[in-house]
Amino acid sequence: MQKILLGLMLAVSCNLQAFAADNPYEKNYKAQNTGGLASLQANPDTKMYVSNHKDKDNISMLENGYDMMGTTGFEAGEVPAELALQHGQVIKADAVLVYTKYAAAMTAVSKIDTYKEAAKTNGGEIDEKDVIEDDVKYKYFASYWAKLPPPLLGVHVIKLARSADEENQQKQVLKGLNVLAVVKGSPAEAAGIERGDMLLKLNGSELNKAEELAKVVRQYQGKTVKIMYERDGQPATVDATINQR
Repeated sequence: MQKILLGLMLAVSCNLQAFAADNPYEKNYKAQNTGGLASLQANPDTKMYVSNHKDKDNISMLENGYDMMGTTGFEAGEVPAELALQHGQVIKADAVLVYTKYAAAMTAVSKIDTYKEAAKTNGGEIDEKDVIEDDVKYKYFASYWAKLPPPLLGVHVIKLARSADEENQQKQVLKGLNVLAVVKGSPAEAAGIERGDMLLKLNGSELNKAEELAKVVRQYQGKTVKIMYERDGQPATVDATINQR
């Protein structure tokens, strides 16, 4: 049994080394945050999670105080998930969420393209290992997350639009900011703000852009403010005490 386990460990190690020079998770990485977001820890213990529920996971991560650093998406044959973890460690992410989905077997055209590319790489010759390549392709996706300090208010918001005239498909922008997620343990949660609420005003200041919300929240650090919002079409007002940083 020990010999078998050792053999498996060596096989995985060799597989990772084969990809090390050209990590597809690193090669296809796209930063989502322009502020250089990274872990608050100098050397974070990056955790990797494998899942199949991307949208639900994104909301859960936001609710638990994380923000997305960036994502990776690509299509390929067998690629070890550990390579996503390796890239997460390089960019100092606290968590990496990995998703793998069956794409399709290679078509005749894609096989020819693969052989042509192999021929270019090998100086015009096609090696046997290039021909006996796994035809199965998978769609890979990974998201990288950093844990944030305690938030001032604790909401993630987006701007929504709805159709004002179905006949000519014109769009009407809704007033306010839609709450995408509420951070657990935050002032917003304590005030009763929920996902799906529409934030309209904070201490009288209208909220039509995420930047406007951030500016007003910073202005009232450590103070209690009135938040006007709408839930299921019904207006309401609550008090919230913004954290001090």
